[in-house]
Amino acid sequence: MVSTGVPLDTATIISTTLEGILYGFSVLMFIGTMWASTYKPDVNRSIASVAILLLMLSTAHVVVDIIRLEDGLVKYRDTFPGGPAAFFQDISQPTFVAKNLIYALQTMIGDGVVIYRCYVVWQSVWVIIIPVILWCGSSAAALIAPYYASQATGGTIYTNQTGRWITVLFALTLSTNMISSGLLAYRIWTIERNVSLIRATNGTMMPIVRVLVDAAIMYSAALFTILMCFVCANNAEYIMLDMIMPIISITFYMVFIRITLRKTTPNYLPMIYGAGIDGRRDSQQYPMKPLQVHISRWTQNDMD
Repeated sequence: MVSTGVPLDTATIISTTLEGILYGFSVLMFIGTMWASTYKPDVNRSIASVAILLLMLSTAHVVVDIIRLEDGLVKYRDTFPGGPAAFFQDISQPTFVAKNLIYALQTMIGDGVVIYRCYVVWQSVWVIIIPVILWCGSSAAALIAPYYASQATGGTIYTNQTGRWITVLFALTLSTNMISSGLLAYRIWTIERNVSLIRATNGTMMPIVRVLVDAAIMYSAALFTILMCFVCANNAEYIMLDMIMPIISITFYMVFIRITLRKTTPNYLPMIYGAGIDGRRDSQQYPMKPLQVHISRWTQNDMD
């Protein structure tokens, strides 16, 4: 299969530039996440650990991409057979294998967080069985693809086993994200509908649903674009593949920051990041309206 779209050397320059822009934005959101994690005393501190890990992986991916760009355009520009375009097409290069391994870890963490949120809200293992199975499949594909890339002896990513496993990876990851986010949003919407009549406060959980849906749409749109580029053998997939790394971090930070800073719904945050939903929790989050009792007074006059 012959690749189409922009040349690979041009695609690499564009992808590294756009990834750097999104990475800078994700760093700002990481700073906001660290501040938000100390802003609320009841926030699960493990969230900070996940945020730091995502930042480290994103940083490592940017560094590898810069090294790869320098190798192809400067270091091996005149010595690699076929020039820069052929260098970037060679998927057995250590930098290509390394960046895909980093992406594999980032994807496993990002999808795992979405599944964990779904479990926390539903408090049922049965609900997340399908997402967990899909997560295991995508994790296996994410680790197998770099292996085949390191063993490649020719061809392009579209004709090599690596491309097939990457296609499986994006299909499974897209399914995992959409199913988990859909179940999560549906559960919160159901709880909001059930308690809206008995809740004494004016708070609502619908903004949380919108935050989760926004994050899911952003991530799913990027995954779907990459999948379509792979199917069509378009080199634009190299651009989107590099951009997806900071997008994973941005969606994670976005959900955390927007929910944490909602002053009108302070008790909803533990539901998404570490606390379950049960009868006791619901009774605390949604206090019953005060019962009003009207007592009529009867006066009896004794007439002699």
